[in-house]
Amino acid sequence: MPSPESPPHGSWERLEVFSRLAGPLTVPPADRPYRVQFRNQRKVDGRWRHAKALFIAVLNVCFEILFFAWLLRPDHIGPTYLGPAAAAAHIANLAVIGFIAVVELLRLVNVISLSLASIAARDPIPVVPDPAMRVAFLTTIVPSKEPIEVVRDTLRAATRIRHDGPFEIWLLDEGDDDQVKAVCAEIGVRHFSRKGIEKYNQPVGAFRAKTKHGNYNAWIDQHGDRYDVLLSVDPDHVPLANFAERILGYFRDPDVAYAVGPQCYKNSAEFVTRAAESQQFPFHSVIQRAANRYGTPMLVGTNNAMRIAALRSVGGLSDSITEDMATGLSLHTSRNPATGNRWKSVYTPDVLSAGEGPTSWSDYFSQQRRWSRGTFEILSGTYWKRLFRLSPPAMLHYTLITTFYPSMAIGWLLGILNAILFLGLGVTGLTIAPQTWLALYTDATAFSLWLYIHNRRYNVSPYEPPDSWGLTGMLMSIIAAPLYAGQLVSTILRRPAKFVVTPKGASSSQDGLRTFRNHLGWCAVLLGAITVSFVRHYASGAALLWPCTSLLVCAMPIVIWRLGPRLADPAVADRPFVVAAPAGLPPGPRHAGDITRELPKALIRQLDADAAAARSVPTQRINLPENTPDTANR
Repeated sequence: MPSPESPPHGSWERLEVFSRLAGPLTVPPADRPYRVQFRNQRKVDGRWRHAKALFIAVLNVCFEILFFAWLLRPDHIGPTYLGPAAAAAHIANLAVIGFIAVVELLRLVNVISLSLASIAARDPIPVVPDPAMRVAFLTTIVPSKEPIEVVRDTLRAATRIRHDGPFEIWLLDEGDDDQVKAVCAEIGVRHFSRKGIEKYNQPVGAFRAKTKHGNYNAWIDQHGDRYDVLLSVDPDHVPLANFAERILGYFRDPDVAYAVGPQCYKNSAEFVTRAAESQQFPFHSVIQRAANRYGTPMLVGTNNAMRIAALRSVGGLSDSITEDMATGLSLHTSRNPATGNRWKSVYTPDVLSAGEGPTSWSDYFSQQRRWSRGTFEILSGTYWKRLFRLSPPAMLHYTLITTFYPSMAIGWLLGILNAILFLGLGVTGLTIAPQTWLALYTDATAFSLWLYIHNRRYNVSPYEPPDSWGLTGMLMSIIAAPLYAGQLVSTILRRPAKFVVTPKGASSSQDGLRTFRNHLGWCAVLLGAITVSFVRHYASGAALLWPCTSLLVCAMPIVIWRLGPRLADPAVADRPFVVAAPAGLPPGPRHAGDITRELPKALIRQLDADAAAARSVPTQRINLPENTPDTANR
C-alpha cells in the first residue's frame, strides 16, 4: 500500500506527477543544431544502484547460460526403448531433448533481452516545443462499436491541450454518423470521414477499408499538408493538458520521425484490467526506455506524435493488423530525405494520456490475439527483408524484443508435445534427478524475478500500487501463452487475420464458457495424455509435473472469471478520471518556472536530482505548485 504521505495510486495528483517523469522542460541551445539528449536512469540514482543493476543483470545471464549448458550435458541423455520399435523410440527421445533445448534457449533469450534493457534504459531530456510547429490532434471512432460518450471525454480533454502555435482537433469517423457530427459541432472540433469514398476504402494497401491505418492515411492524404506533426490517441485515451508541451519538443531534432509515451489504464476496477496493465510493465518501463539507446522505440498506437513528412516518406501507416509496429519498423529502416540520416524515434516515460483497458476476458483475449498475430505476420514477412537495414545495435534490440510472443507460443507448443511423448510413449528424454532439476530451475527463476522486481521502482504506471511486485502481470503472460500458440499456428497455416476494434465502455463484451474455448481445448488434450499414461503405466511424478502445471494454467482464467466480483476494486470503480482542474487547484499561466534555461551539458548534471525525485513519488509527498500546468485551459 502507498504511504499515507504519498498521493494514492490512480489519483489526479499522482497522474499529474507521472506526466513529468522525464524532468522539467528545457530550452535547446541556440548556438548549434538540436539533437535529442538522454540520461541513463540508473546513473541518476547513484553509482551504487547502477552497479547493483549491472551485477543483477550479469549474474542473471551467467546463471541462465550455466543452467542451459548443464541441462544439455551428454550424460543427461536418457536410454531409449530396446524393443522392436527401438529406432522410433530413439528418434522420439532425441526430439524431446531437442524441444527442451529450444524452450530453454528461448528462455535464455528473454533473460538476455530484459537484462540488456535494464542496463541500457535511458530517458530523454524534454525541451520546449517550437511555437511555429503546426499541430493536429487526431482520434478515431467506429460508431457501431465505440460509444460516443467515450470519445466525447477525449475530445473535451483535447481542447485543453496547450500549444503556442497552430493547433486543430480532428475526429476521424468511420461511420460518417450524424450523432458524431453533432458532438464535434458541440465541442468545436473538426470532423472527417472516408465513408463512401472508393479511393479510401480499398481491400488492401494504405487505404484498406475498416482499418485504423486506412482511416489515418485517408486523412493524411486529404489534410496532412496543412500540418507538421500529428498527435494521436485512441478514442478512449483521455489526454492531459500538457500532452503537446511534453512531447513536441523532440521534433526540433529533424531526424525524429515519432515520439511515443506509455500506455496506462484508468479503469482499473476489474482484475483483468489491472493485470493487463501490469503485464505491460517490462515493455513500457524498461524495454522502450532501452530502445532510446538505439533510437528505435516501437511505435505504440494508443498515444503518440508523428512527423507527417516522415509518414509520407514511407507511404503512410503500414497495412498490417498491428499497423503501429509495422510502421515503426518501416521508419527505422528508412532515411530522412532531407538529412540522409536514419529516421529515429523517442520514448518518453511521461504519462500523457490515460485510457481504458479490457474489462472482460473476451476483450483481453481479443487484444492479445491481435497483438501476437500482428507480430507473427511481421516476423514471417517484412521483418527479415528490413532487418539488415537497421544499425547493428538496433538490429540486436529489435531481434530480442520481438522474441516475446514467439518464445511464449513455441514454449507452450513444445511443452505440450513433450508432455504427449512422455505420457503417451514413455519417452525418457533427459535423465536428471527431479530434485536437482527443480532446485536449479527455481534458482534460475528466482534470479529472473530478482531483476524483474528490481526494475519495478522504474514503473511508469500511476495506477499500480507503489509496492506492487507486478506478479499479476507475469501471471497474465503465462495465461495468454495458449492464445499465442494458437495465433502462431494460424500464421503458419496462413489463416486470414482481421483487424478487430477492442470494445470500450458500455460496449465491452460479456464472458461465457465459450470465451475460454482455447484453454478448454488444451485441457482436453492434456487430460487425454494423462489418461493414456495411466493406462499404459507411464505415469510418474516427474512425467506428470509439466502436464499438471499446464492444466492449472488453462483452468486459472476460468476460476478467476468465476471469482470476478470478489476480485474487483470498488474504490477504483468509484473514482472518476478528471479531465478538468480538481477543486482547490485554480487555473494559472503556463509554467515558466518549469523551464530550465541552462545548456544541455549542464542539464545532464543539474537535472539528475529532478529525475530521481520524480521517481521517488511512491515514497514521499509531492507538493503541487499553485500554477500546476494541467489546471490551465488552453
